[in-house]
Amino acid sequence: MLKIRWHGHACFEITNETTLVTDPHDGKSIGIPAPNVTGDIILVSHDHYDHNSVKSVEKEKSTVITDEKKRNISNISIQGYKSFHDESHGEKRGENIIYKFIIDDITFCHLGDLGHELDEDIIQEIGKIDILFIPIGGTFTIDADTAWKVIDKIKPCITIPMHYKIGGLSLPIAGIEPFLEKNKLKVLRVGNEIEIEKDDLPTEPEIWIFTL
Repeated sequence: MLKIRWHGHACFEITNETTLVTDPHDGKSIGIPAPNVTGDIILVSHDHYDHNSVKSVEKEKSTVITDEKKRNISNISIQGYKSFHDESHGEKRGENIIYKFIIDDITFCHLGDLGHELDEDIIQEIGKIDILFIPIGGTFTIDADTAWKVIDKIKPCITIPMHYKIGGLSLPIAGIEPFLEKNKLKVLRVGNEIEIEKDDLPTEPEIWIFTL
């Protein structure tokens, strides 16, 4: 059984026997609680302070991944894909790594701070995704409109919005409302964490909303 837990912003913890953490922040720099987890594997999509606070979640033998190289660690397959933090091929905010990883036969995709629509080539490369973590807050990433275009192309079973305004967050980004206004899918409010296994994946696509 896998556990998925949200630590705010783009930081998630996915745990079975191994704990994988995405895009850690330190909490205080962005006005929300610091992540309360240590990761065996830590994925960093890009080197900005609200996504790269490895020291907040690392332990003695953590493996920190900051590149696109394909690898297999503790039966978890991980592959990165180059993308950009803006619509100008990285001229404004640099590059961003999309991570696809497979744990317990569930295929995840974390889009990091994606700043543009995805073309068909990368959609084909990424392939079928069960659970998609997607930024929706605009300003520094794609906004609600573009997020829906990406979701329509990737067609995940479960979409988990991230990187949007919540209570305390000091970044000037939009809340979740513009995203939900355009939604036609079933919405589940799952609290701070949820357990899932492959057989639990829905037959019709769903939106899962986490809270801190």
